[in-house]
Amino acid sequence: MFSGIVEEAATVVAVERQGSNVNLTIKSSFTSELSIDQSVAHNGVCLTVVAINPDDTYTVTAIAETLERSNLGDLQPGSLVNLERSMRLDGRLDGHIVQGHVDTTAKCVDIEKLDGSTYYKFEYSVDPELVAKGYMTVEKGSVTVNGVSLTVCDSERDSFRVAIIPYTFEHTNFSQIQLGTRVNLEFDIIGKYLARLAELTTK
Repeated sequence: MFSGIVEEAATVVAVERQGSNVNLTIKSSFTSELSIDQSVAHNGVCLTVVAINPDDTYTVTAIAETLERSNLGDLQPGSLVNLERSMRLDGRLDGHIVQGHVDTTAKCVDIEKLDGSTYYKFEYSVDPELVAKGYMTVEKGSVTVNGVSLTVCDSERDSFRVAIIPYTFEHTNFSQIQLGTRVNLEFDIIGKYLARLAELTTK
């Protein structure tokens, strides 16, 4: 379980294909605090640490299904990846409840710079059956983009915008997002539960 509050935009130093899997080696400031089998969100995808390396890097493995559902397969050496360790039960929930299970990817289709913030617009493919199950955005609701907990604005059927303040821009990989960049989306789990409840109680 995560909160969508990114701890660090870390650098990918190696990408190794192993059959249908991909091993990602990451250089992070908190590598020394990690342990084998620990869960860390990478661009919003929960992955298990499989190796701690002597050069302040660690390695995680993304399986084929993860690569198909997310943008982790797009990462290359030098890419920034948003990291968040799992929530502590005694901590504040500063973002929103994030599972680390990416629902789909979206494409950046517009970037608008305003005084003090930058608006990003993202479009994604809509599946009516999934929409009925809560896989959607709502105005002023929560959405996770590349692991970042954000508030939705201008929610449309297949798109939405988010406003990024300078701090978030500087401390996440939003600094590398350009037109056409693919990002990971996780829709709000509360909306999914409510949609499921409505489905079951109306039958």
